Parts: sequence; C-alpha cells; structure tokens
Amino acid sequence: MTYIETIPPNQADPTVTALYDAHRAALGHLPNFAQAFSLRPDVYAAWQQLNGAIKANMDLRRYELATIAAARELRSSYCMLAHGSVLADQYLAPDDLQAIVEDHRDAGLDPVEVAVMDLAEKVARDATTVTEADIERLRSLGLDDAEILDVVLAASARCFFSKALDGIGAQPDSRFTQQLGPELCDALTVGRPIADD
Repeated sequence: MTYIETIPPNQADPTVTALYDAHRAALGHLPNFAQAFSLRPDVYAAWQQLNGAIKANMDLRRYELATIAAARELRSSYCMLAHGSVLADQYLAPDDLQAIVEDHRDAGLDPVEVAVMDLAEKVARDATTVTEADIERLRSLGLDDAEILDVVLAASARCFFSKALDGIGAQPDSRFTQQLGPELCDALTVGRPIADD
C-alpha cells in the first residue's frame, strides 16, 4: 500500500481511530490515502481544512475540473481516479469524462472550463510559466480575480496532496475498478497502478 509503515486500525490511538472512522462512514471503506497519513493525522486535518476552504468558494464542478487537470499533469492516478469518480457520479457521463481526460480542449467543455483547466494544468506543471495573459484570458471570460485565485489555489493544493501520496508509494484503492469500469480506470490511471487488494 505504501513504502512506509502505517498504523493498523487495531493499533490506532483515538486521533487516528477518528480519522479512520470518519472515512469509513463517508466512503464505506478505509481508503489508502487515510492510512497514508496515519503517522501525521494533524497534517491531514490541516489539509482537510485548507482544501475545504478552497472548495467552499468554488463551483464544485469547476473545482473538480481544475483538480483533474492538475492531477493529470502531476501523473497522480489516485487523485485522477478519486476526482474522476466525483465527476462521473455528479456531473459527467463516462464517455464525456474520458474525452476530457484525453483532451479537455476538444471535449465539448465551455470556454471558461477549458481556460480553467488550462490554468490549473500550467500551475501544476510549472507555475513560473503562468503569464498575465493567462489571467487576462479568464477575466475576459467573466471570472473575477477571486475566482481566478481559487483555480490557482485548487491546483496548488493538489500538488501537495498528490506529491505526498506518490512520494510514499500510496496506490489508488481497488474499489475504483468496480466503481468506474476498466476503460475509464485505464484512462484515469496516469501514474501509479491501482492496488490489487
């Protein structure tokens, strides 16, 4: 599951037990990413607070599109599969999601969504390449500066979470295979393979 040892549920202290129980209640299972943070549950709690503050200000579909754009650039299978699942459950048909993953510029998205994904992708790849023209493009499409900042924050936060998981070898949960089907899983698996367990 990871290259580092994590805390098994039967050895968890109350803080880690609460972390595990919250994810079991929300997802119906204990995800690998929760176990990956078991040695530093305070860092995970800080991440949840940061990410929650970012999401609270964004249209959730826009947040998810920015997130998968960043995750694809980071080659984070875990984040692609997790956020691709949200998009498939709430916003997109599987074929539409697959088209976005393959080339979001030619997948029928509106111009704002394409520009959002372009900026998120650029931030994740190399934020020093973002220019004033990138920002002006979003302004010209109707986003205000706070909304543009939200896109940058979503992509930047994804860099932390994706890199942390991949840096310790955390694999995406096997449940994604049943949830999304083989073809969509293949499209969303851009880095580490899905766990076998």
